[in-house]
Amino acid sequence: MLKLRSSWLRAAAVLLRPSPASAAAAAQPRGHLSSGPQQKDTTFYELRTYCIRPEQNAAFLKLTNEKIHLRTAHSELIGYWSVEYGGLNKVFHIWRYGSYSQRAGVRAALAQDPSWMSEYVSVALPMLTSQDNEVTYLVPWSHLQQPPKEGGVYELVSYQMSPGGPTVWGKDFRAAIGAHDVPGYGKVLAAFHNEFGLLNRVHALWWFESADQRADSATELTRIPEWWPQVRDATPTFTCRWTVASADDHQLCFWLAVRSSATHLVSQQNQLMFPCRFSPLK
Repeated sequence: MLKLRSSWLRAAAVLLRPSPASAAAAAQPRGHLSSGPQQKDTTFYELRTYCIRPEQNAAFLKLTNEKIHLRTAHSELIGYWSVEYGGLNKVFHIWRYGSYSQRAGVRAALAQDPSWMSEYVSVALPMLTSQDNEVTYLVPWSHLQQPPKEGGVYELVSYQMSPGGPTVWGKDFRAAIGAHDVPGYGKVLAAFHNEFGLLNRVHALWWFESADQRADSATELTRIPEWWPQVRDATPTFTCRWTVASADDHQLCFWLAVRSSATHLVSQQNQLMFPCRFSPLK
């Protein structure tokens, strides 16, 4: 046990020691990511949340399943989910637009679509208690991905970060997401940054094989190692090898990354969701 502990402390020292290149780079004032979420791409993603009257939940999902084709004829649906944990009688969906003018054109066309208005909107609206939306961009290092296979569950984790934007906390946030995105955990499909809605808010969309797999892997990944108290107060400037094969190396990287990211975190929340049968992301 003493030999194992000492080997981990040596490994921690290596990971915590900044490389000459990183030390030189740290001496130069610079932003780690762009100063804003938009980047050069005008594509954005609208995240919508609808709260449904409890007695109308099943009827709303049935109606949407039957009539969603009227809506997707106008713009691209990325995914549509029913919230199972972290909220009740809620649906969450993501729509992609190439520009604000495209979205404005879509909304105008929908308002003039008699089938959409009479067969869906007029029936669905009385079933809802509220609607909310956020306009987001993919963070600069993220790309929207497909899950490894169909089926499974999705987790949306939302983080309220301190003011300043990605230039302030982007590098640490990316490291924290990367620390979770390891073999045996889940698969991060996208990370979004709010443009409208709560500012300095980011979302990570995850896929897991099942709710139990998510619970088991989260428990294993977040267990506090016995050596952590001896390295937790070390300098936060470190170079971590995300390709290491050892599960314990992954755990060390996880705790170091989470420690750095937590200094910028104001609050967070999550919800576990099941894809609807008509959802493109399943």
